[in-house]
Amino acid sequence: MPAEWEPHAATWLGWPHNTSDWPGKFPPIPWVYGEIVRQLARGETVRILVNSAAHEAQAGKILRKVGVELADIEFFRFPTNRGWTRDFGPIFVRRGGGLAVARFRFNAWAKYDDYKKDAQIAERAARRLKLPVIDGKIVLEGGSIDVNGRGSLLTTEECLLDPVVQTRNPGISRYELENAFRETLGVTNTLWLGRGIAGDDTHGHVDDLCRFVNPTTVVLCRENDPKDVNYKPLAENRERLQGMRLEKGAGIEIVDLPMPAPVCFNGQRLPASYANFYIANAAVLVPTFNDPKDRVALGILAELFADRPVIGIHAVDLVWGLGTLHCLTQQEPAV
Repeated sequence: MPAEWEPHAATWLGWPHNTSDWPGKFPPIPWVYGEIVRQLARGETVRILVNSAAHEAQAGKILRKVGVELADIEFFRFPTNRGWTRDFGPIFVRRGGGLAVARFRFNAWAKYDDYKKDAQIAERAARRLKLPVIDGKIVLEGGSIDVNGRGSLLTTEECLLDPVVQTRNPGISRYELENAFRETLGVTNTLWLGRGIAGDDTHGHVDDLCRFVNPTTVVLCRENDPKDVNYKPLAENRERLQGMRLEKGAGIEIVDLPMPAPVCFNGQRLPASYANFYIANAAVLVPTFNDPKDRVALGILAELFADRPVIGIHAVDLVWGLGTLHCLTQQEPAV
């Protein structure tokens, strides 16, 4: 599986439609998507999943208003239950001289009952693109892993090994999961972190706390307030990473990424995190939260990604859906 910063042929995302993901706050969400697509389309094709011709027309109307040339967009009328394409969309891997789709099982984060449409998307995409499918056989969401493109993969025990709260693969061992990563993604070195951040209904997705930014460097969220619920698990993850090694035995360079102040809505803490950025061809898109630390996080990432601009996307409304930019996108590597 190539790293996200490697050249893309396209980015996939599902146009929003499920109002229950943003209860009482849905109207601004399509406009946030419009701004995301506008930034993505400057450097690559954007492939958008829509439910119907009417849904496509709604998306097209918003995209035109925000200045997107629809010639840069490809619509796929693949109905979805939700729009979190990172987790159920096609995960592309290099195979021979081309690409293949690693198809994993999807069960809506072991939380929701309505996911049958989402569970078909990876295979439907593979058929449309005429790509071979590698059957991953396990339940896995794209947001639960992050790779450096050289054989190392980050994930969390909370998400994939918890036996009680949101169990994806009952009875499957750490060894069996690592073997599945090896066979489907070409991963030879799995790095297990502990727990994720507060408010994350996926129960520990790694893309909210730790990300590769080059083959030997990660950014790791850091909470400086000892009274905050995220303080201890993030500190423990840092201790783990300091003792880990990459695929060829080298240590990992760790760069601290701040956490924004807690973002709450309707009495619920939301998984606001700068680590949920997306690395596109023409920019790195970073969620921002009307927080003084927005500028700090953007500055850190700008130093790490000197080859493309780092752009903040207002995500206070978006995060009410319990995810932001990385959660709704999926990269298709260039061949």
